[in-house]
Amino acid sequence: MSSNPVAATVASLMPKAKQELAELVAFKSVADFDQFPRSESEGAARWIADALTAEGFKDVALLDTPDGTQSVYGFLPGPEGARTVLLYAHYDVQPPLDEAAWATPPFELTERDGRWYGRGAADCKGGLIMHLLALRALKANGGVPVNVKLIVEGSEEQGTGGLERYAEAHPELLEADTVVIGDTGNFRAGLPTVTSTLRGMTMLRVRIDTLEGNLHSGQFGGAAPDALAALVRVLDSLRAEDGSTTIDGLTVDAAWDGLQYDEEQFRKDAKVLDGVELIGTGTVADRIWARPAVTVLGIDCPPVVGATPSVQASARALISLRVPPGVDATEATKLLQAHLEAHTPWGARISTEQVGQGQAFRADTSSPAYRAMADAMAVAYPGQELQYAGQGGSIPLCNTLAALYPDAEILLIGLSEPEAQIHAVNESVSPEELERLSVAEAHFLRNYANSAA
Repeated sequence: MSSNPVAATVASLMPKAKQELAELVAFKSVADFDQFPRSESEGAARWIADALTAEGFKDVALLDTPDGTQSVYGFLPGPEGARTVLLYAHYDVQPPLDEAAWATPPFELTERDGRWYGRGAADCKGGLIMHLLALRALKANGGVPVNVKLIVEGSEEQGTGGLERYAEAHPELLEADTVVIGDTGNFRAGLPTVTSTLRGMTMLRVRIDTLEGNLHSGQFGGAAPDALAALVRVLDSLRAEDGSTTIDGLTVDAAWDGLQYDEEQFRKDAKVLDGVELIGTGTVADRIWARPAVTVLGIDCPPVVGATPSVQASARALISLRVPPGVDATEATKLLQAHLEAHTPWGARISTEQVGQGQAFRADTSSPAYRAMADAMAVAYPGQELQYAGQGGSIPLCNTLAALYPDAEILLIGLSEPEAQIHAVNESVSPEELERLSVAEAHFLRNYANSAA
């Protein structure tokens, strides 16, 4: 890529990019303030605001969103009459899980075997660095040919909807001709990919109560209804014998007709243990992109260490349901609640509380912006043709933007290819992917500006 001036500039900026990503990864910006200090997220937001100001962005602001977190906004003016592009990333991250299981500290960016390791390196602090690299490369090679709005969210991983509600209350703020969401990833490292669909999601807290208090299992066990056992039965009802999600009234047999995911490769990417079967039916792509998927995220019950011989009076669980395109997340939530209530045994008392929701998303891949991105990816990834893939995760903001700005084109790219292991221990980013995607984004902005001429 060295014969390309934009690519050469991006290459020269990679040491600075690594340093900036290291500074940003150092913030423990988990937007769950019961687990991590609010000051860590606020520090990351201030770092981003300072970075945007240094890059010449105007109207830089820390936006206090309704869920109690901050998003960072800035506007970089382009030539008069130019189109406007909104660039998106988020700076909040998932908790590191078991820090002892990380090969290197999760909040210290560490280079190992050609990758940069750290929580948020790919998802999605690296996405912000990708945007900055693309803009810097353009400024060094003739200027940025479009107006740029940059929004960096502070609570995407929590699904609490702060930025969505802020955007709905201030619809002019994020209005743009096209949107680049930098929060997905290539289907495989080195294979340029735009994500064309996202599953939506809903999360429910479920509580089951059976007794006024715990009872001695020897004195009362066998007749006293055990809340934990009732919860286990309820959770088991959410899956068929083959592991497929099964929720009364919810369609579970849709098919994916695009790029396919080889089953053996999926086993390697998911690090499935030898002899353990995959769950569900249909192709892997059907299961992870086109069908609903329920996951029990956590259970409140006594830990094994210190457990007493007691019949449990109450138990709780947090359940996530991924909702495919074509299924309304609100309706899916109602079906999930009804299913849980219908399958609760022994007349136990059940209550559910919704704690997050986002609609599924499907892009129009025939739009001019997608053609501009295909040409840009061909420059950054010579000899490779742009692929369109689904993604099982959710980005609720996509549907909010699509509803607010129905004429805007929305593209999803990013650094979260399978080796990145986002949300897991030892998350990492490929610096080569960061470099190539920054080049692609820079050329996309040029192509998109020229297509309006």
